[in-house]
Amino acid sequence: MQPLNKFKNTIKRNEVLSWAWRSPPLSFFSFPSPPQPPMERRNHSSLAEFVFLGFPKVGHVRGWLFALLLLAYLFTFCGNLLTFLAIRLNAALHTPMYHFVSILSLLELWYTATTIPNMLANLLREKKTISFAGCLLQTYFFHSLGASECYLLTAMAYDRYLAICRPLHYPAVMTPTLCGKLAAGCWTCGFLCPISEVILVSQLPFCGYNEIQHIFCDFPPLLSLACKDTSTNVLVDFAINAVIILITFLFIMVSYGRIISAVLKIKTAEGRKKAFSTCASHLTVVLVFFGSIIFMYVRLKKSYSLTLDRTLAVVYSVLTPLVNPIIYSLRNKELIKAIKRTICQKSGRAHH
Repeated sequence: MQPLNKFKNTIKRNEVLSWAWRSPPLSFFSFPSPPQPPMERRNHSSLAEFVFLGFPKVGHVRGWLFALLLLAYLFTFCGNLLTFLAIRLNAALHTPMYHFVSILSLLELWYTATTIPNMLANLLREKKTISFAGCLLQTYFFHSLGASECYLLTAMAYDRYLAICRPLHYPAVMTPTLCGKLAAGCWTCGFLCPISEVILVSQLPFCGYNEIQHIFCDFPPLLSLACKDTSTNVLVDFAINAVIILITFLFIMVSYGRIISAVLKIKTAEGRKKAFSTCASHLTVVLVFFGSIIFMYVRLKKSYSLTLDRTLAVVYSVLTPLVNPIIYSLRNKELIKAIKRTICQKSGRAHH
């Protein structure tokens, strides 16, 4: 019996050891698993809003910055509105060149309304937030209107080219019908261009960190918040921006190269001065606008330094619309007279 009992004890001991080795590793070595991130950090659909950091170091000069930005916006709004009304209400200015200037003024009204009111509100409130959908909408309209302006400035360069280099054919070619089609094409193409970029950004996962280190919603700061590789988005943005910005800018520069060549062939100094004066304002606006957006958007990286990005944003979103009515009015006596006439008509009606 003793050998039999010893044999049974051996079997039981082997079964215990076998069960122990088959059990999960936590039976012997217990290592805590890494903590899982909360759902809001894993799922971008739960990210309800973004927070603007804006200009975090303005401190006690916040009030002065608000006052300057408000004055700039009021001047931009009034200047572009007066330019638009003056051209529309004066039959003498119903020419192709002024038709495009009035459309540019209307575009600038919408362009500034997309960003500046929100920037002003953020300077006053402590919690500078915008919803996820609102951020995408602001980005879409900002880029749509910016692309429309690129196309419109190109159409204006084509108009000046025909007027100076093909003066005999100009009245027959640049008809009101063609002006309307060019303007409609600029708006349509502009609003179609950013759709693919907005769709790609809307599908990115944003992992909880929702602070936008910028003064308004834009593609570069949004890509910086995504928690996955955004090289595809950067490449798509570069391709679209290069096509829109560089090709239109190249077309404008070629047009002005031919314009300058034609003007230099004019024998009289008075004739050359008059020809240059008709396109100098437009060329100045082109250089200011394209100079800033090329440096900002035609790049194969998410961003430069934060300070540089914010400075460029102020240039093309605030300063360019601000100087447009100044540039066109200061160099155009007909437009100045029309604006004064419009103001007098409005004030006369108000008194009556």
